Amino acid sequence: MTTLKELAKLLNISVSTVSKALNDSHEISEQTKIRVHELAEKLNYKPNRIAQQLKTNKTKTIGVILPTVTNPFFAEVLHGVETAASKNDYDIIVCLSEETCAKEARSLELLSNGSVDGFIIAVARESQVKQQWDHIDSIIDRKIPVLMFDRVVKDIVCDKVIVDDFQSVYEATKYLIEEEKRKNILLISNIEELSVGKLRIKGYKQAVEENNLTSDVLKLDNVDDVEEALFNYLKKNKDIDAIISNDHITGIVAINMARKLGKEIPKDISVIGFGYENTQIISSPKISIIHQKAFEIGEISIKLLIENLNNEAHELQTIIVPSELKLSGSTKKA
Repeated sequence: MTTLKELAKLLNISVSTVSKALNDSHEISEQTKIRVHELAEKLNYKPNRIAQQLKTNKTKTIGVILPTVTNPFFAEVLHGVETAASKNDYDIIVCLSEETCAKEARSLELLSNGSVDGFIIAVARESQVKQQWDHIDSIIDRKIPVLMFDRVVKDIVCDKVIVDDFQSVYEATKYLIEEEKRKNILLISNIEELSVGKLRIKGYKQAVEENNLTSDVLKLDNVDDVEEALFNYLKKNKDIDAIISNDHITGIVAINMARKLGKEIPKDISVIGFGYENTQIISSPKISIIHQKAFEIGEISIKLLIENLNNEAHELQTIIVPSELKLSGSTKKA
């Protein structure tokens, strides 16, 4: 493996000059920088990360703690995080909380011993439900930067990247009322216990109430058989003419159960769910979605955390990433 000393010897300059040139120091001329970079690339020089860490007291590694990766939203956010981290010469270590407070706390403690410079985290369901987040506060108290995305804790002071949960469902509901003339809109929620779920319900209820309609929320948080529960609810409430799903799965289940009852989609019932472009191809007809732009959330999260790590004067921010209503075959005006 090529070293700084070898580069310096071959170029007949000092090790210090080589190091500064590779780090784009203003003290080094552009001509020298070009010579150093060309030789470093030719010899496939790689900086010694351990030496860099000892010198700068930074690991150039970020801990990412997710509730799960089986949910496509978190998988796509992780893709965005990894892509942006790599572009900025950072590595990531990923831990899964599996929606438990204990595993979330354990992951934070495990990585905060000098393994990472900061954390990106979507709070576990149990932590939010039980309002237990002392383990996150303790990390921030130790001056280790934390960024929360999607599922955030209002009382924790840190950088945050969030979806416009309230506004996105509010606008989707308004679309169904104003453009498709729907009057009996069902909201399906299996994330009511989470901050994002609460905001989505509020957005739906405000749009419904503004139009003097009656709200109808089917809560499936602790239901074992979602298909059966939804089938029975639609069978009992035959006047439902539109459905909004608060997640990426139950909207597709709703389409299947409505069709099982002999309903035509979207003639009899329009359906909108949260999701991604790939979500649309696994339902028939293709489901209209509130696209959350998960990859972009991951990119923004990593860039904002790195800015915090590299700037002592960094001001904490909350960035809202707007969603997009993408209509397809499950709504009339696709």
